[in-house]
Amino acid sequence: MKSLVIVESPAKAKTINKILGQDFSVKASIGHIRDLPKKEMGVDVEKDFQPSYVIIPGKEKVIRELRKAAKEADRVYLAPDPDREGEAIAWHIASVLSDSRSKAKTEKIYRVTFNEITERAVSEAVKNPKKIDIFKVDAQQARRILDRLVGYGLSPLLWKKVRRGLSAGRVQSVAVKLIVDREREIEAFQKEEYWNIDLQVEGSMPPQFTARLSKYHGALVINREAEGKERFLIRTSEYAEQIAREIEKETHTISKIEKKERKRSPYPPFTTSTLQQEAARKLRHTAKKTMMLAQQLYEGIELGEEGAVGLITYMRTDAVRVAPEAQLWAKEYIGKRFGRDYTPEKPPVYRSKAGAQEAHEAIRPTDINRQPESLKPFLSKDQYNLYTLIWNRFIASQMSPSRLEQTTFIIENMAKTLEIRATGTVVRFDGFMALYTESKDEIEEEEGGILPHLKAGDILKLIEINPSQHFTQPPPRYTEATLVKALEEKGIGRPSTYAAILSTIQDRKYVLKTEGRFGPTELGVVVNDLLVDKFPELIDISFTAKMEDELDSIEEGKMKWVEVVKEFYKPFSHDLSEATKTLGKIRPADIPTEIMCEKCGMPMVIKWGRHGRFMACSGYPNCKNTRPLESQGTENTAQITEEKCEVCGSPMLLKSGRFGKFLACSRYPECKTTKPLSTGVKCPEDGGDIVERRTKKGRSFWSCSNYPNCIFATWNKPVPKKCPNCGADFLLEKRDKVGETTVFCYKKECGYTEKVQIEEAVPSVNQ
Repeated sequence: MKSLVIVESPAKAKTINKILGQDFSVKASIGHIRDLPKKEMGVDVEKDFQPSYVIIPGKEKVIRELRKAAKEADRVYLAPDPDREGEAIAWHIASVLSDSRSKAKTEKIYRVTFNEITERAVSEAVKNPKKIDIFKVDAQQARRILDRLVGYGLSPLLWKKVRRGLSAGRVQSVAVKLIVDREREIEAFQKEEYWNIDLQVEGSMPPQFTARLSKYHGALVINREAEGKERFLIRTSEYAEQIAREIEKETHTISKIEKKERKRSPYPPFTTSTLQQEAARKLRHTAKKTMMLAQQLYEGIELGEEGAVGLITYMRTDAVRVAPEAQLWAKEYIGKRFGRDYTPEKPPVYRSKAGAQEAHEAIRPTDINRQPESLKPFLSKDQYNLYTLIWNRFIASQMSPSRLEQTTFIIENMAKTLEIRATGTVVRFDGFMALYTESKDEIEEEEGGILPHLKAGDILKLIEINPSQHFTQPPPRYTEATLVKALEEKGIGRPSTYAAILSTIQDRKYVLKTEGRFGPTELGVVVNDLLVDKFPELIDISFTAKMEDELDSIEEGKMKWVEVVKEFYKPFSHDLSEATKTLGKIRPADIPTEIMCEKCGMPMVIKWGRHGRFMACSGYPNCKNTRPLESQGTENTAQITEEKCEVCGSPMLLKSGRFGKFLACSRYPECKTTKPLSTGVKCPEDGGDIVERRTKKGRSFWSCSNYPNCIFATWNKPVPKKCPNCGADFLLEKRDKVGETTVFCYKKECGYTEKVQIEEAVPSVNQ
C-alpha cells in the first residue's frame, strides 16, 4: 500500500510527489476545506464560543477524493504549511478523515512540517512525523472567532448607521486608523521656512567641494532637539543674505580634521515583513504580489528536465535564523566569488525579535547551485527579480562588514564666529556592499562625496556662496513598505496577515492608493471616526498589539483560547449594545454649490448616499431633484477637492481619464470646465503651473498649463525643491533603475546632479 501525503496546493503536491516517488501518493486540499458558515455567525457565545464548522461550498468532491485515498493508504501524512493556518488546515483534514463517514483511523494520521521543499527536508520530515500541534490550532481558531465576532457585530451597525454593504475588521480597522491619523497630521501641519547656507570652496588640491554653515556666533543653524523637533536659526531671506555677506568678507581656514573609521554590518536575511518592504521599495510590488510570487518560488518552479523544484524556504516567518548547512555553503560561495577577505571568520548571528518562532528560518534560497542567472530562462520577470532580491540579501547577510572612513573638515574664520562643516566618506573595504549595491548607493547619499587631501591650517578659497530656502515637510503618507513597517513595529497583525490587511482596506474602499501612497477615502474617515468614538478599545493600537501577544501565548500553551475570547467579547458586546441604542444616522456634511436646480431654482448641494456623493436640490423634500456628480463619476473615481471652478465657482472633482488625472467641474454637463492637475511647480517661462499630461500612448510628460501659448515641457518629473547649486525653482527627476533616481537642475548650464533613493529624497509632487 502507498502512503498518502496531503498538502494545500497542487503546485506543492507536484514538487513533493517528484521528491517522494512511487511509494507515495500526494494530493492537494486546495486550501481550507472547512470554515465558519458564511450566512450566519457560526459561534455559540453562550457555550464558550464553540464554533460550528461547515464544509466550504465546492469542496465536497475534494473531500470525497481525500477520504477514498486515506482509506486505501497505510499512513496519512498531513503536510500543509508550517504555521497556524497550515496547522488548522491539517486539523480540519484530520477531523474529516477520521469522522464516522471515513474508515481512516486517527492512529495512522501524522503531521509533517518542513521549512523548504527540498529532498533533504521533505525526506527528513517523513522519517520523523509528529502529531498535530493543538496549541497552534487553538491560536488560529481564536483569531478566526475574534474576527467573526467583530465582523458580525459591526457590519449590521455600519449598515444601519452609515451605509448598506459596509463591513469592518478587528485588525484592518486599526490599519485604517493609522492612515486617517497620518492624514490629519498632514492637514494640521504648519510649514516653517528656514535657510541653509552652502559654500563652494577650493583648497590647495582638487577637487572643489561643498561645505555648509553649521554654527553662527555659537548658535547651531539647525538644532535637533529631543523627540525629533528642530529649531532653525535662519528663518528669512534677509537674515540669510546678511550672514552670506558676512561670510564673503571672512578668511576661512580648516581648523580641524576629524577622521572616524567604522564598520557597517550587513542586513540580516529577509523575514516576511522586510521582504515585503524591500520588494515594495526596489521592485514596486504590493505586499500581496510579493507573497504570491514568494509562494510560487517556495512551492516549486518547473526547471526543465529537473521538474518542479522549491527555490526558497518558507516565506511566512519573523525569524532571521539560518541553518548551519546554509551558512556553510554560503561561505564557500562567497570565498570562490569574492575572495577570503569577504568571508567573516565566524558566521554572523542575527537576533530575531522577541516572540519570533526560531523553529522557522529566515527566507533564503534552498540551493547554492541555483544562482539567479542560471534560472532566468525558467522564471517570469517578476519571479526572477524577487528571487534575485532574496538571493542577494541572503548572500550579503553572510559576508564581511564594510569598512568606511568618514572625514569631516571643520572650517572657521579668524574670529571663530563661524563654523562651517564638510563631510565625506571613503569606502576602505566594500565587504557585503560588493553584492548588495542598493546599500552602497544609500551610503554614498547619506555620507556625502569625496573630499580632497588637505590638512589643518589650510586656507580655503571661496568660489561661490549659496543661501537656499527650504520649508519643513509634513510627515509623508504611508507607502506599502512604510505601512507594513508601521504594522510590524506597533505589533498589529503578524507576518502572514500584512498582505491581507493592505488588500482588504483597499477592497472595502476605506483607503485609496494614489501615486503609491495611501490616503483615506471620505467613507474611511466616517467609519474610522465612528469606531474611535464608540469602540475606543477595539481600535486602540496597544490593545490590538496585546491581543496579538495573547494569540502567541495561546500558541505557546500559556493561555486558553476560550478565556482570551471571553475577555475580549464582554466589553466589546457592551460597547456594541450601547452604540446600537444611542447612535443616530451618520452622514458627512453636505457641500454647498452655486449650481441652481433646473426644476425649482434652489441651490444644489453635494450630498452623501449609499453609492457615494451625488447632487441634490437643497429644497428637499419639496423638490426631490437629484443627479449624479458626473455621468461616469463614482466615489472612487471622482474625489471632491477644495479648488473652485474658474467659470462657475462650483467644487472641482479629481478625476482619472485616459491621459491621467485631471480636475473637472462638478456641475458637468452644464459646465464642462476641466484643467490638468498642478504639480505645485511654477513654469520658469511664464509662471504658469507645471501640470502632468500624457501622450496618446500613455507616456507621462510635464508641461506649462498655458500651452500652446507657452511650450515649456519636459519628459522628466519636476520636484518642488530648489536647486542647491544655483537656486533654480525646481529640480527634475530621472529614474535610473529600480530603487534609485537622479535629480538634476532644469537649467542645463547649472549642471547640478544628485543620486538619491526614490522613497526618501523625491517628494510626491501632489501630496
